Amino acid sequence: MSAYVIEHQPRWNWLVSAAPTALFAMNVEAHSSAIGMPANAQSIYLRSVMLHTRREFIAATTAAAIAGVAWLPRARVAPLNLLVLGGTGFIGPSLVRYAVSRGHRVTIFTRGRRQPDLPASVIKLEGDRNGKLQALYGGTWDAVIDDSANTADWVRQSTALLKNSVGRYMFTSSTGVYYPYLSRTIDEQTPVHYDAVDPKDPSESFGVAKSQGERYVMDAFGDRGIVVRPTYIVGPNDPSDRFPYWPVRLAQGGDVLAPGLANDPVQFIDVRDLAEFMIRLLESDTRGFFNAVGPRTPMTAHQFYEASKRALKSNANLIYVDDYAFLKAQKIDEAIPWAMLADNDYGMMSVSVTKVVAAGLTYRPLDVTLRDTLAWWLTVADARRTNPRFSIKPDQEVRALAAWRARKGA
Repeated sequence: MSAYVIEHQPRWNWLVSAAPTALFAMNVEAHSSAIGMPANAQSIYLRSVMLHTRREFIAATTAAAIAGVAWLPRARVAPLNLLVLGGTGFIGPSLVRYAVSRGHRVTIFTRGRRQPDLPASVIKLEGDRNGKLQALYGGTWDAVIDDSANTADWVRQSTALLKNSVGRYMFTSSTGVYYPYLSRTIDEQTPVHYDAVDPKDPSESFGVAKSQGERYVMDAFGDRGIVVRPTYIVGPNDPSDRFPYWPVRLAQGGDVLAPGLANDPVQFIDVRDLAEFMIRLLESDTRGFFNAVGPRTPMTAHQFYEASKRALKSNANLIYVDDYAFLKAQKIDEAIPWAMLADNDYGMMSVSVTKVVAAGLTYRPLDVTLRDTLAWWLTVADARRTNPRFSIKPDQEVRALAAWRARKGA
């Protein structure tokens, strides 16, 4: 079932009256196909933009609901004056572009070290989260999106400065606040802890830093605070080489080591789905805590591998290696979105989506995320592509597959 939200229809509205019907239909069809709209959605979408009566519109929306297609256009909202602390990393550009496309005024605050392709209307302020916030003095905004806090103290400083200058404060946290993941029934009511027990555990240190940041936000802003906790973020422009491993490796074909138990769940979220959801929370003035997790319906690692292979039309031969002890011996403990779900990571991929879906999070098809990630990967610098930081190295995979076959007597 697809749940792909088409946000582009307002751009087409003028064509309904200005362009010949046949030309308009051709353009919409081409557009819907180009952006990866599922085939069952394309015909419904095309019919919908040609409708003129309320009865026709209701009939089409009913058909869309039956098809499971969440493509309906979103109503325009009053423009917001937004401040993004960050805006040039992984999540930031998607946030900024989507916000501008929705008619909002966007200011970003960065160190000025990166220059992604952002809309010309974006206002750019420079400084440093660590004590150099002077560029923010005297400014007022409807809301701030904190997208760049690496330490809780950065959040302390920005919340103290902005609590009387902005209406709402949205903090980009992480499902890492639930670490150690000792249960497979994690939701927004699951307690988090604020003090590290083992300072040598990087997962705990990361989670505690995020939970402490959340506390600063809620202490300063109260019911004006919004906390979004993403799981593993994937998609184009991923600064890590975690998720890109799969589209790249599957596109290469051949024997592919597919790690994990048959029922190991996986979770991830496309960066664009995350960004759009965050902006929509601000538009609807929705507040509270939200686990930004996907996919909408549970998926196992084996289902992910098979779906990815189909999406990329890969001729890869998946070799399932479903023995944790063997994988540990081969030093293979993750290949995101799969991770070895044991001990403190047992429930890491079992975070509930119930609340976030009810709040309006929608999901691109996995096919779109995979193909877009692969297309983007082919544009990155040669140095990175020739020496990627993949979780499973080529020679490591070869050795592991040889050992697996020897063990199986193949």
